[in-house]
Amino acid sequence: MGDITTQSLSLRPENVKCVIISKQSGILCGNTVAKEVFRKIDPDIKYIENYFDSDSLQPGVIIAEIFGDKNNILSAERTALNFLQRMSGVATLTNEYVKLVDKISISDTRKTIPGWRNLDKYSVRCGGGSNHRRNLGDGVLIKDNHISAAFKQNMTLKELVKQSRLNSPHTIKIEIEVDSYKLLDEAIDSDVDIIMLDNMTDSEIIECIKRINGKKLVEVSGNIDKARLVKLNKISGIDIISVGKLTHSAKALDISLSFI
Repeated sequence: MGDITTQSLSLRPENVKCVIISKQSGILCGNTVAKEVFRKIDPDIKYIENYFDSDSLQPGVIIAEIFGDKNNILSAERTALNFLQRMSGVATLTNEYVKLVDKISISDTRKTIPGWRNLDKYSVRCGGGSNHRRNLGDGVLIKDNHISAAFKQNMTLKELVKQSRLNSPHTIKIEIEVDSYKLLDEAIDSDVDIIMLDNMTDSEIIECIKRINGKKLVEVSGNIDKARLVKLNKISGIDIISVGKLTHSAKALDISLSFI
């Protein structure tokens, strides 16, 4: 393996200066990761950060200056930019969602690129969002298929939650996903901490919040775009909105490297 293109060119070793430039407005994320990529390729490369993760970017700003051997810079370029573009894209999209709400917490989901979960979730935080579970061990989230499986052995929802509470550490919160008023009423009467209203209409969400009446934290999830978010922000009683789009549909920010 290796960079066969740069190796095949047989360019003479030469120290040069390069800059990483943002071509779009957005939120920077991944600069520390990009710096590490260059260090891995060549520890003698100097990577000077002019902007830092979570900083706002404007088109044309120089994110970082790089000094070192041109061959090693060429070998590290694409990998470093891949991290910067992807992570900044996630941070930027998250920030766009965060700016559309007042008191609601915007959260990610586990819909992340395989192998990138920690980076994706870090990017969400840089954009001003919050993190949902990182893995199945982070919290109890009883979803529709868990409920269906329990019903097949004649367990009620309340019994299911009680069983979960008995078998979970006392530090773990229990959340349950509901998609009907019947399940909602059973969830309200159970020992859950958070109720997730899944794929409900605005009018259904309003009715559910009335029934919950402040007894549980309320999370809303399912097909949340920016237009919908503006409407949901006007509904009192929503604590959290989880958005899979933040990580599974973020567009890479346009960032490039140029030789000076």
